[in-house]
Amino acid sequence: MSRRTRAVDPGRLARWCLEHLGSPPSEELFRSGFLSAVIGLRLADGREVVVKVRPGSPRIAACVEVQRRLVEAGYPGPRPLTGAEPLGDDVATAEAYVPGGAVLPSAEHAAVAFAGAFAELIRLAPRPDEVPALDPVPSWAAWNHDADGLWPCPEDSDVDLDEVPGAEWIDDAGRRARDRLRAGGSDAVIGHCDWLAGNLRWSGDKPLVVHDWDSVIVESEAVLAGFAAALYSTVSAGELATVEDTQRFLDAYVRARGREFSEDELRRAWAAGVWTRAYDAKYQHAVGKPVTSLSETEARERLRRAGC
Repeated sequence: MSRRTRAVDPGRLARWCLEHLGSPPSEELFRSGFLSAVIGLRLADGREVVVKVRPGSPRIAACVEVQRRLVEAGYPGPRPLTGAEPLGDDVATAEAYVPGGAVLPSAEHAAVAFAGAFAELIRLAPRPDEVPALDPVPSWAAWNHDADGLWPCPEDSDVDLDEVPGAEWIDDAGRRARDRLRAGGSDAVIGHCDWLAGNLRWSGDKPLVVHDWDSVIVESEAVLAGFAAALYSTVSAGELATVEDTQRFLDAYVRARGREFSEDELRRAWAAGVWTRAYDAKYQHAVGKPVTSLSETEARERLRRAGC
């Protein structure tokens, strides 16, 4: 959920590939990303890989380990080809390139497909004590951050969201959601906190590949499911779940996991969705963009379902 594209020196990237992959690039296939640079390459030996370059953080090695463990367990993620290795002042990783796939599953099965893929990820993920620490949590999921104020600092901006005036309803929604989340809890698991449609590709209604493994965190299952239920899409990669879509996801998720959430867990799931959508809405307001992640009317209904 970051917004700036990083520059990567081609010569330095070529040397990195030769050192860590055993072959230099022969062709660039694509380039995308924001705070991270995501570069698809065909190597001189014919392999197609994706190199991801971003600021160094101890959590990156842990994210790669979670990705590796899940792929080895049969989950549809790209196979890691390296660990987290320095590239200039940044850190880079490489993984196998998985091309193709549809942006969305069939519309009539979208909630079931997204929820089922998420439940399988939670089921197959290693326990938190089996991998290195995954801190710090990305800002859009950091409802329990330890800094002063309501909002955590965005990764890609110097703006202090707490100092930005206006849109009081967003602050109110975020505060009420945070307070609800702090009022309960359950055992932590590893899951994905950025379950956007753009991070998955599909073969029919089955996931072909799940991307963005830098977004794995340790959190309660209900909160993780709440993030996912609020962020996925049934219509297009750029259009987030409606309240009804979120309800369908949560219904499908408890069926996929094989047991119901308690009333407290379900309310925390709804509160988590409010938090992550309100954080993005606050950022959009702060940088002068249209607020599209959450509306005041929708926030009110989501908060009602969260019991706050």
